[in-house]
Amino acid sequence: MLFSLTNPEIAILMMGMFLFAVLLGFPIAFTLMAMGIGFGYFAYYDATMMEHIFDNRIFQLFVQNTYTVMDNNVLTAVPLFLFMGYLVERAGIVAKLFFAIRLAAHRLPASMAVAALITCTLFSTATGIIGAVVTLMGLLAWPAMVKAGYDKKFASGIICAGGCLGILIPPSIMLIVYSVIAQLSPLRLFAAAIFPGLLLAGLYIVYAVFRAWLNPSIAPRPPKEDIPPTGEILKEVLVSFVPLFGLIMLVLGTILAGIATPAEAAAAGAFGAILLSWFYKTLKWQNFKESVFLTAKTTAMIMWLFIGSWTFSSVFSYLGGHEVFEHFFTSINITTWQFLIITQIIIFLLGWPLEWTEILIIFVPIFLPLLEVFGVNPYFFAMLIALNLQTSFLTPPMAMSAYYLKGVQKSNVELLDIFRGIMPFLAIVIFAMFLMYMFPGIALWLPETLFAQ
Repeated sequence: MLFSLTNPEIAILMMGMFLFAVLLGFPIAFTLMAMGIGFGYFAYYDATMMEHIFDNRIFQLFVQNTYTVMDNNVLTAVPLFLFMGYLVERAGIVAKLFFAIRLAAHRLPASMAVAALITCTLFSTATGIIGAVVTLMGLLAWPAMVKAGYDKKFASGIICAGGCLGILIPPSIMLIVYSVIAQLSPLRLFAAAIFPGLLLAGLYIVYAVFRAWLNPSIAPRPPKEDIPPTGEILKEVLVSFVPLFGLIMLVLGTILAGIATPAEAAAAGAFGAILLSWFYKTLKWQNFKESVFLTAKTTAMIMWLFIGSWTFSSVFSYLGGHEVFEHFFTSINITTWQFLIITQIIIFLLGWPLEWTEILIIFVPIFLPLLEVFGVNPYFFAMLIALNLQTSFLTPPMAMSAYYLKGVQKSNVELLDIFRGIMPFLAIVIFAMFLMYMFPGIALWLPETLFAQ
């Protein structure tokens, strides 16, 4: 039956089998490699040229993809940024930061929620790993908010939404991966992501303050006797906020100014994280060892995903799968805005069963050749994708951020309550995408200004 199908039909079958295997729970990286090698063996099969069973070009392609991924200079930044984030997480810096910002924002409605969102934003900038941010803030900020009388659904939404900012706000690992896939400048992608990331974080904060202003019972104000003198608050902010913010600005500033490549800036950031740990007297051998181990583990996972995805995509494209989608979009006679809506709906739906790495490496390349056809700026499209991928962590029933929070709080909160708390933030993400579509300068002004030459 397989040999009676045309190559594009086999490509679509390949994609369907992959999605089915993922939904069954098979490991994604190894499923990609198995599908790529299995269907690739058929695609490159030539009985007249093969002397033995392993004399097939798919094995050469697999080895070449492995070497290409390991030799990619841009991807060097991935383990360095990971190490910086893991070390900051284990150094206790985030706890000090949350405490300081909570004191500084005590006059605002939902001051602890605002502090949690600002802490998530800064911590996300340092780590870029959603699971790490949601887990740590779920252990640190969520119990503090609930103890202060905050509504559990409201507190859960704050933690889950704030923790997802890590894949958007630079220096983001997701943007580094995207730059490799789309052959775009990581510097321009970082510059393009700054305002959309700050816009989304700002909308979250505005919503939290406005919601608490309308209904103070969901986020009670702290008692006056718990607020220390202004001088003490200022001291806490200077000690906790300024060093980490300075490290982030050093990393981002050197990248955007063209002084250092992302890999070089990541190395400086990793060294800066070590210095911060020493400054706060939390630099312990156990923390350092765990950070190195987790960095190696996460990097290996990302690299094998890359290898599997590139092998899968190469075979899928060779069989004509990309041409099927390109022909579909060009034949239905749609406008640019309709193309953008359709692609974003597809990305939104794919976010339910898949993680952002598989979406970027497998499905985004399908749309990239169409950007020129519909006259879409590739950096603008990248920012729409980056915003949209926030929803993949917030959309029930596969909202991973909700499961991260549930995992650390267990019986303290029901999963349904977390889902209910997430819903308003999901609407905010969609609203932010609408704003960026109406005002493309949100994403394009900074890179066009910084890199006008």
